[in-house]
Amino acid sequence: QVQLVESGGGLVQPGGSLRLSCAASGSIISINFMGWYRQAPGKQRELVAAVTSFGAGFGATNYADSVKGRFTISRDNAKNTVYLQMNSLKPDDTAVYYCSANLRDASNRDQQYWGQGTQVTVSS
Repeated sequence: QVQLVESGGGLVQPGGSLRLSCAASGSIISINFMGWYRQAPGKQRELVAAVTSFGAGFGATNYADSVKGRFTISRDNAKNTVYLQMNSLKPDDTAVYYCSANLRDASNRDQQYWGQGTQVTVSS
């Protein structure tokens, strides 16, 4: 069984910063992709940032246009952990943030896993 455990959400004022963490644990053979999605009330879930080729030294990063220049995704391969540093936060960033990973587990198949979600609220 694989688990994704998120932490770091909370309430922050506009212009502030937060750092989210997501650690994958369990029977993991390899990780293809780890990233962050978010879902605001009444809106569809959207990709915020992701790292592809997670286990390789050259993993590429992707960002939603709305967060480019403000958010940074990084990883710790040894810990199977991905981080999302969020700076210059805006009220529009308010959402539940979900960690997701596409990985090969003990079944030797690539599967998609999701964390439980962490609330980020940007408000004065």
